[in-house]
Formats: sequence, C-alpha cells, structure tokens
Amino acid sequence: MNNLKNITTFYFVGIGGIGMSALARYFKMQGKAVFGYDKTSTDLTDELVAEGIPVTFTDEISELQSEVKVKHNVLIVYTPAIPKNNTILNYFISEEFQIVKRAQLLGEVSKNTLCLAVAGTHGKTTTSAILGHLLAACNMPITAFLGGIAENYNSNFIYKGSEITVVEADEFDRSFLQLRPDISCVTSMDADHLDIYGDASEIENAFTTFAELVDKKENVLIKIGLPLNGMAVAVQETADYEAQNVRVKDGAYLFDLKTPNEVIKDLTINLPGHHNLTNAIMAMGMALLAGASVSCLKNAIASFKGVKRRFSYKIKTDKLVLIDDYAHHPTEIDALHQAVEEMYPNNRKQIVFQPHLFTRTRDFAEGFARSLSQFDEVVLLDIYPAREEAIEGITSEWLLNQIDSQHKILVSKSDLAEVLSQSDCRVKLLVGAGDIGAEVNKLTQKFKDEA
Repeated sequence: MNNLKNITTFYFVGIGGIGMSALARYFKMQGKAVFGYDKTSTDLTDELVAEGIPVTFTDEISELQSEVKVKHNVLIVYTPAIPKNNTILNYFISEEFQIVKRAQLLGEVSKNTLCLAVAGTHGKTTTSAILGHLLAACNMPITAFLGGIAENYNSNFIYKGSEITVVEADEFDRSFLQLRPDISCVTSMDADHLDIYGDASEIENAFTTFAELVDKKENVLIKIGLPLNGMAVAVQETADYEAQNVRVKDGAYLFDLKTPNEVIKDLTINLPGHHNLTNAIMAMGMALLAGASVSCLKNAIASFKGVKRRFSYKIKTDKLVLIDDYAHHPTEIDALHQAVEEMYPNNRKQIVFQPHLFTRTRDFAEGFARSLSQFDEVVLLDIYPAREEAIEGITSEWLLNQIDSQHKILVSKSDLAEVLSQSDCRVKLLVGAGDIGAEVNKLTQKFKDEA
C-alpha cells in the first residue's frame, strides 16, 4: 500500500458497514475526498451523506464520481461481506486500482500509534466502546474505531488525537491478524463464523495467533478460562483483574476492581449483566495499561451510557420494559437472559428473535433452542439471510420446533405489533443482528402512542 498521506481520494465499497463507516469518517476528518457504495440506505448512510460523504446505492459503474475514476492517488477499500459479483468492486479490480480490505487499512492507520485492540466473538463492541470512552473522558489523545454506536457520542468514531488508537479486532475472515497491537484483550472465544473457519479448533488457532501479536503477557487481558496466554479477567473469581464486592443498586452495578497493583473501591457501571461487568473490567485494565489515571477512570466508567442495540432500553415504565439487543449467538442470548433475570426477577419475559444467517442457525440450532427456551414466551421471525443464499430445510419453523416452550410462535413482521400487544409479559426483548432494528423504532413509537 502506498503511503496514506499521498492518497487524496478514498472509495468504500460497503460504506454502510459499521466498521467501514468509522474509517470513512476518519479520512473525511483528515481532509480527504471520501465516497462510497452500499446496497441499501440506512440511518448510518444518511448520517454519512449529511457529513458530506456522497453514497450511491446502485451497483453500476455509471454511478462512480469522476474524482474516483482518475485512479491516481485513489484507494479502494472493501469489506469481505461484499458479494464477489459486485459490479463496482469488479470494475476497480479489472482496472487495476489500488485496493485493500478494511482490516488492512485499519492496520495501516494504527501501526504507528499505541494500538489497543479488543477481540472476542462476543463483547468486543461494548468493551471497545467503554475503552474509547474511558480514554476520551480522561483527555488522552485517542482515535477509536468502534463496531457500534456509542450512546455518549452518538457515533462509531471517537477522535481526541492520533497518538493512541482503539480498534475492534474482528475475527471474521481472520481480519484481526492484520493488526499490530501493543495492548490487547480477548473477551470470548466461542465457535462462530464456521462458514469461514470450518471448525472450532481453527477459531482457537486464530485467537491464539492474535494473542501472541503482543510481546508482553501482562499487556494481554483474557477472560478467565480461555486457553490463551495473558492476564486473567473475572467477576468474583480469583484473577489478575477481578470485580469484587459486586452489588446491584438502582439497575447499576457497584463493585471494587482488584488489579495486579491495587484495589480500586466503589466503581459504578450502568450496564446490566455479568458479561458487561466483564467488559468493563477488560476496558479499565487496558486503560490503566495505556496510562490512564485511577481518579479519572472512576468518574469516566460511571458516565458510560452504553452502545445502541446492546441492552438498550427503549421504554422503561411500571407496565412495560422494552429492550433492544443485537444478540445473534446462543452465548449472547444466555447473557441477555442472565441480565434480565437479575434486573427483573419477578416479571414475565417475552423474547422476539430474528435468526441471522442460515449457516449460523444450522450450526447452533441446539444452542439457540436451549437459550430461547429460558424465556416465558418466544416469538420467532424468519431468518435474516444477510450475505447468504437459503439452505434447504433450515428455516425459523425448523428452529421453532426445537424450542421447549408452551408459548412459542413464528410470525411475520407485519403481525409483530399485534402479537406483542396481546402478551401480558412486562419485559419484552427485541433481539437479532438483522433488520429487526428497523422494527424496534416502529414498535417503540406504537407503544408510546398507546401509553
């Protein structure tokens, strides 16, 4: 890749992706000309357009701007999620433009900085968002590229300087091996993306390689129990970084943090669930390793508001609690259940789940059935295909038949509002990584209008 300073124009194929859009915002802020294509318009692409980044939604060469076609000092960035038959990307390939994957570009941007990389099959978005917020709130010179919208900033991009980068290290397509972190963590290592890796042992090999990218073991934080070299992180278990004296007050956790050097008393995190407490410890440990002060961190952790679609309260009244969450793997649904049980032990709970990907539904059907069966009522939507073609026999009806519940139903989006209205469950969860997020806003407005 040529020196990035010489690149004047960037074109992002798949610019609406959460990681791609953060990079697009970064280069726009650097004064570069930034353009992009995506399949569909979303709130995120609307924001990019409003920020002065032209986005096209038609996969045709005629849509390309003249500034892009000059080729000189132009860099094309793409994500592995883009289909191989994409017309625009194939044009750039055939014309021999300079082309890089998003992960390569992220590695290039972060390589001459103090790089803090957050990896894990679950938890990396929340952990990196907490970490970015901690360092920003402590006025440290950071650039954070996040895989979700941090509520404090209403953005997936935080900029306070360029000496430190916080990056979400994505295991999809082994992208995280493009990074050269100075401090890293692994939040979890469950089998996922088996369409890429083939089996769980290959995922473990990739995470092992990632953990070894950092030379000093004390600069690698690992969730306790994972077979990786690093400093163990746990909640109320003996570990190098440990949450002790954990209690719940007004929907928040109060806890003490034991580190290898000290015990920091009376911290507060306003996110429910032990998985989020683990995420917070990971982020605080990395912030301390990066040089943040204890006094600053205490205030910063208490002020973190969360990540959109990660246990996001849409409505919270005596009659109805409506929660929006991105969970799309059995382990994440288990964590969600633990959190709502702890916060609302005496209320009935209804989950609406939209499975994401045919392969993931097939590979983890048993786990999904077990996780979903924990809720009082289960509502399934059809599988969201994303980048995949349908697989014969793998349907939401097939999954529904495996769920052990007296109250389970498969519905279309058009009937969702009526089904939710008829349920007497006080706690309702709208869950999945597909386009269920668009339904959340409609349902929230409906319930508010009826209140």
